[in-house]
Amino acid sequence: MNAPSAEHATFTVERRFDATPAEVFAAWSRPAMKQRWFGDADGWEDVEHKLDFRVGGREYSTGRQPGGPLHINDTVFLNIVPDRRIVFAYTMRLDEKPISASLATMEVRPDGKGARLIYTEQAAFFDGGDNVGQRESGWNWLLGQLEKVLGENSAARA
Repeated sequence: MNAPSAEHATFTVERRFDATPAEVFAAWSRPAMKQRWFGDADGWEDVEHKLDFRVGGREYSTGRQPGGPLHINDTVFLNIVPDRRIVFAYTMRLDEKPISASLATMEVRPDGKGARLIYTEQAAFFDGGDNVGQRESGWNWLLGQLEKVLGENSAARA
């Protein structure tokens, strides 16, 4: 049996959106919008998503690719500045095996006629169950999903 281990890492992902800071923030804070980019991944099953968006509130989501382990995300919101910043702590499990614990900050700022999102995560990855490269790749994919949802909302308003 391998000895327990923890790998610590920090990464930052930036993305520019053709949406206002308020629209980007709403996509994180409104349950129906968050579900569209964070919870409803194509081909995933056993998807559950609950969002209580307030300081001290929680977010809980699950999902699995067919035949794979259940991915479980359990989040608590620590700091919220409307239309500007969300600070949250979350743990990830595969089935019941803990794979990470993280502190994350999402900041959104005006950028011309759009918005710049800056996502920074400080994480501890447990026992080789995940790593910084996989997590950063996952967030890049999620922010791509967010971009699609914001684009759909923009097209609907046009």
